[in-house]
Amino acid sequence: MRTVARINVAAIERNVAHIVGHVGPGTAVCAVVKADGYGHGAAPAARAAQAGGATWLAVVTAGEARALRAAGVEGRLLVLGPLGDDDVATALAADAEVVVWDRDGLERLRGQRRPAAVHVKVDTGMGRLGQRDLDEALALCDAVADDGLLCLSGAMTHFATADEPGDAFFGEQLARFERFAAVVRDRHPGVVLHAANSAATFRDPAAHFDLVRPGVAIYGLDPLQQDAAARGVEPALEWHSRLASVKPLLPGESVGYGRRWVADHETQVGTVQAGYADGVRRALGVSGAEALVRGRRVPLVGTVSMDSFGVDLGPDAAERPGDRVVLVGRDGDEHLPAEELARWIGTINYEVTCAIGARVPREYHRDGVPLDGRAAAAGVA
Repeated sequence: MRTVARINVAAIERNVAHIVGHVGPGTAVCAVVKADGYGHGAAPAARAAQAGGATWLAVVTAGEARALRAAGVEGRLLVLGPLGDDDVATALAADAEVVVWDRDGLERLRGQRRPAAVHVKVDTGMGRLGQRDLDEALALCDAVADDGLLCLSGAMTHFATADEPGDAFFGEQLARFERFAAVVRDRHPGVVLHAANSAATFRDPAAHFDLVRPGVAIYGLDPLQQDAAARGVEPALEWHSRLASVKPLLPGESVGYGRRWVADHETQVGTVQAGYADGVRRALGVSGAEALVRGRRVPLVGTVSMDSFGVDLGPDAAERPGDRVVLVGRDGDEHLPAEELARWIGTINYEVTCAIGARVPREYHRDGVPLDGRAAAAGVA
């Protein structure tokens, strides 16, 4: 196989169990499995998260909710994103809870003339979705609660800078939501209050409320873009490819489009069977990035192509076509985490895993034991 992403569902399960233990009794965990589980596979990630103790799941689109239900995933499911008329119908048909923040969204829900569990979102400073006027947000909560078909299930916000240690704005947002939450709790006892993403979950217990919504951390990616182990989580995904060829290069000879890398020494260059169509960002070829071959780091050279890229194996290379190349993961004593790949091109670990292309097969295992075809598709052992 030219390139493959291998996902350890047991790691996701352990990561969620770690988060459940971290937040403690009284706070539920909602595992965010949007964007196909951040590239890990939504249904397998959802099942592993539930096995680890998550009692809620969250996605962004109604289509994602429908796909999870079609895969047989049960449990409480929240659609976080904005919904048009057709989307609302799809989300409710999937028995998903939905989010509103303005009167238009509320009227779309009422237009369905069917029961719906609703969360009201307040914008405490993220500046994207949510009701900025706290009085209007409270009025929306009251309107939902007073509606004969709708149920006020939750009230929520989202943090802009939880992943920036020492930033004061996080505290400002938290204080705004605390004021709002106190009124909601007084008027509507039993409503689920939630705010914390992965970073906030680890940063401040005051942000936990009734529910936390970890996303990146359940996959073993560090929300602070540093070391996942410092947060007590382990990466669930490894990304491998293969050498398609190994050939000698003389000084003055080049690799790739535009001749952006020209050899200044005799060496051997390997061509790796993955490119930007698979998720290997084009900029990596000129960023100083490395890959692992036979347990050693080798530099990427030349512009990354759609289907391949080059690595400088050195003049005394023993590698041969067919040898494994690790793009994300471990090989022997060496480790290339997604965080490192992200730093080479000035992005975040989320983008690395989300960008792994649909043509890259996902193989599922439990601590090295492969799951059979039926189980892999459903994400169970």
